[in-house]
Amino acid sequence: MPRMLDVSDEVRAEIGDEEADRLLAGDNAPGSYDCTSCRTPGDSEQERTSTVLFIGDETAVLAFAHAGCLPSQVVQVTEEQLQGAVRSISGDSAPGGPQKSVPEQAVLGVTSGLVLIAGELHPALVVEPTSPIARPGTDGVGDDFLPLLIEQGFMPVTALAAVPPVLHGWSVLLAVGQLHAVLQPGNNGGQPVAWWQAHQPLQVTDGWRAAANKHQQVLMFAAPVGSIGRQPREDLLRDALDKAAANGKLVAAALPLAGV
Repeated sequence: MPRMLDVSDEVRAEIGDEEADRLLAGDNAPGSYDCTSCRTPGDSEQERTSTVLFIGDETAVLAFAHAGCLPSQVVQVTEEQLQGAVRSISGDSAPGGPQKSVPEQAVLGVTSGLVLIAGELHPALVVEPTSPIARPGTDGVGDDFLPLLIEQGFMPVTALAAVPPVLHGWSVLLAVGQLHAVLQPGNNGGQPVAWWQAHQPLQVTDGWRAAANKHQQVLMFAAPVGSIGRQPREDLLRDALDKAAANGKLVAAALPLAGV
């Protein structure tokens, strides 16, 4: 029975023609698998299946996804994220070695939640730095977080009345049922790079993941430090978003799921 596998040119370039042909012939491909995006079962003999190659600093892992969840692609991740993904794929929840320390700098706090817009629930990420973000090359006075994002194509939001427009080239990487990164376009149209990357993959709720798979996009809202805060409930998060929007301290965009 032929496997219904998609192996993209970029995945083929990484694994080589011989390995790619073996996969397509069914030699190394699994029949059944757990989708690396939505974590529900898939069958490469019955439905179109994407090969997704995760590449870390030292190792690479080939995973499989429903073609409707993720296209076949190469995803650059940190070695820590890759080891976490391997543990998730293998079902081993044991922690790895010591975590590497994060450089002392402004950290982007990211909160996930469902946001109701025009009567429909949308998956959202709310990004708020822990300190003011200065424009690169300046003396660090002032907060240019929102202007920098607006220059990238994010739109100012004065009310959460409509879904913001899609920002092409940016995407959200949801893999192994967890949130890994927000990707932005690479230089000169190259491989997307991480604008934000989870130190450890973030868990999202089943409802959030279902909404993301339904819409095939995630709404990203961003506000300067002190505008949103860490809200323990989605209704409080919505109130904080409404307040930030009314105060002119909110930008937003709809980001496709990675590779879409």
